[in-house]
Amino acid sequence: MAQRILVVDDEPHIRDVICFALERASLTSTAARNGAEAIAAFRRGNIDLIILDIGMPDMDGLEVCRQIRKSSGLPILFLSARDEEIDRVLGFEIGGDDYVTKPFSPRELVARVKAILKRSGNETGLDKRRATLVAGELSLDRRGRTVTFGDSAVTTTALEFAILEALLSHRDMVFSREQLMEAAYGPNTYVSDRTIDSHIRNIRAKFSTAGGSGIIATVHGVGFKLGGDIGRKS
Repeated sequence: MAQRILVVDDEPHIRDVICFALERASLTSTAARNGAEAIAAFRRGNIDLIILDIGMPDMDGLEVCRQIRKSSGLPILFLSARDEEIDRVLGFEIGGDDYVTKPFSPRELVARVKAILKRSGNETGLDKRRATLVAGELSLDRRGRTVTFGDSAVTTTALEFAILEALLSHRDMVFSREQLMEAAYGPNTYVSDRTIDSHIRNIRAKFSTAGGSGIIATVHGVGFKLGGDIGRKS
């Protein structure tokens, strides 16, 4: 069954261009004209990813994302007419998985969508790897795509899940930002260092809310690794 993409933009032409590109790539699309329609479509379910315009009137894309992130880690790719770094960072910090500026290449947009879907779905060869990765009270279920800390469920985006999976799979390895980019986005996709830093901050904040500490350690001048003392805050 084709994966279903919700396209949210107040400009009909942009919706049409994106939906056409998705359909040509064998993905199923459905469209929403504003934030309220996007929330309604999300609540109906059967959505695998949302392409979400930030600059909509009434309820903008950032607020839509905030509402969705209260209950779901559904992948969200932001569209924006603004290319300021602070806007990108804010988008990632409230839970976006990727950020594409207008005007954009439909081909690149579809490639980014597919990269996120690959990370958020079941990967081939999973039966050859451990289905569950555990470190201290942190547990990551590859089949169920869930993360828990002790008895608390931790909602992660697809890219946050991919970063945690990479760190848990190679516990003693120090990952450079470039290596984490590839783990999260796949090869040949460029994002800035600040993007990875934003994802790391989000992961730490979510585990802090769940009572956890020491999840990801910073190795100054190199990158990040799984924390060596994962546990509850004292």
